Amino acid sequence: MQLSFSAPLWQWQARQDDAWWFVTVPPDESDLMDDLPLPPRGFGSIRVRVTVGATTWQTSVFPSKEQQCYVLPMKRSVRRAEGLEPGAPVRVTLETVDV
Repeated sequence: MQLSFSAPLWQWQARQDDAWWFVTVPPDESDLMDDLPLPPRGFGSIRVRVTVGATTWQTSVFPSKEQQCYVLPMKRSVRRAEGLEPGAPVRVTLETVDV
């Protein structure tokens, strides 16, 4: 499954050390991911290949009770390479890996 969306970059408020930044997968796309027949993984995570701008990497998205959607961690190297700013929309292409 491949999904594309834009969502703002936000920092996890429990940590202020600049390490934990995320983009929330929108509700409709999160619902599609919930319906995937995937093997169980830690914390309900789903392995994905992500492209933001010219940067592609593999990671996992995680269900968030607080956000009520999946959240995508945004590595510092990606934020820097793509010039991502807090609160600014991030254009994401996300492809599931385990399907």
